[in-house]
Amino acid sequence: MSKPLVAIVGRPNVGKSTLFNRIVGGMVAIVENTPGVTRDRLYFDAEWTGRKFTLIDTGGIEFKDKTTPLSSKMKQQAEIAVEEADVVLFILDGKTKITPDDEQIARYLRQAGKPVILVVNKVEHFDSFESEAFEYLALGYGEPIPVSAVHGMNIGDLLDAIVSQFPDEQQEDIDPDIIKIAVIGRPNVGKSSIVNKLLGEERVIVSDIPGTTRDAIDTPFTYEERKYILIDTAGIRRKKKIAELTENYSVIRSLRAVDRSDIVLMVLDATEGVTEQDKRIVGYAHEKGKGIILIINKWDLIEKDDKTINKFEKEIREQLAFVDYAPTQFISAKTGQRINKIMDLVEFVAEQTSRRILTSTLNSLLREWVYFNPPPSDKGKRLKILYATQQGVQPPTFIFFVNDPELVHFSYRRYLENQLRQNFGFEGSPLRLIMRKREEEND
Repeated sequence: MSKPLVAIVGRPNVGKSTLFNRIVGGMVAIVENTPGVTRDRLYFDAEWTGRKFTLIDTGGIEFKDKTTPLSSKMKQQAEIAVEEADVVLFILDGKTKITPDDEQIARYLRQAGKPVILVVNKVEHFDSFESEAFEYLALGYGEPIPVSAVHGMNIGDLLDAIVSQFPDEQQEDIDPDIIKIAVIGRPNVGKSSIVNKLLGEERVIVSDIPGTTRDAIDTPFTYEERKYILIDTAGIRRKKKIAELTENYSVIRSLRAVDRSDIVLMVLDATEGVTEQDKRIVGYAHEKGKGIILIINKWDLIEKDDKTINKFEKEIREQLAFVDYAPTQFISAKTGQRINKIMDLVEFVAEQTSRRILTSTLNSLLREWVYFNPPPSDKGKRLKILYATQQGVQPPTFIFFVNDPELVHFSYRRYLENQLRQNFGFEGSPLRLIMRKREEEND
């Protein structure tokens, strides 16, 4: 299920970014740094009282004068942010009171029809604010919530109000046996063309113009009597290369699609190779624990000899070493070359991500691994691995009980992961290895 989206809007210098930073950096229990996107501090995934949500910081909304509409860029930004949001935080400056721009923003938000929480920032004296609060009732959003983002005051009450606006958590009304496939990648790498070929019909508009697919499009279908849902996502591109602001927010839609998928088809352009943006996109899917298949499209445009595919494979593995577990498939969506092999790979990877290993089998092999490659010591203290068990699937997650988790060096963790893969496969699936302290039992 997708996380609720909370957009912060208001005019410039009311403290939107300060409040954003305060929430994600201070009061929130869990903060996830989304690879490749949040470096611009546009949005973060966060959690409060067990409810996860995505917080978006937007640019300030300005009016040239009382009669002039929003500038095209800021109007577009506000419209898209509000359109995407499940809850809107309308921020005002408690030191300047209500301005004509605030009133115009309030009217705009009323037309949007989204839940709005009125927040008055820069409040220094909360005792006296109660007598001032009536001024803000004229905006039509009820009693405001006073906060001081700089000092972190009353942020907890604000977060309580935010999560109270979220709908009750419900499981998606989808058969758990249905495999959800997200098709992701940069704009114009052929995602929609691949979707159309897989479906055998023109269910998605295909265009050479980057950014054609604005929304994630869900299409249920059946392949060899197995049910699937195919999610065609909007292309993701670097912020500095975004020609239209709408593409910035299509990123959010794409990430949401990855969140609710089981398997990710990461589409690469054979004519361009692996780009830095490709690394960031597949990195997000990896961190989310999704099954990953690397689809190299436009293979028909490459001049080939008997060594070409091996050369490409090597380059991809070098550039995407952190997903060396992901299988590759070289295709041409235009000609249909090897398209039929994709679904077989999806089925295979889905099985790998759901594989369970018996505890007895795991520990029998673990003793061998430790015997042939003993754990290293640090400052005279040696790591001891007492036993292990599988905690879950999708992705496969293993708990290793050790005498001291701090003694587990990255290289030995990697060794254990390699042994798991050599013995049990897990192709296409990330693995989670958790080191947990457990005292040795003395007989």
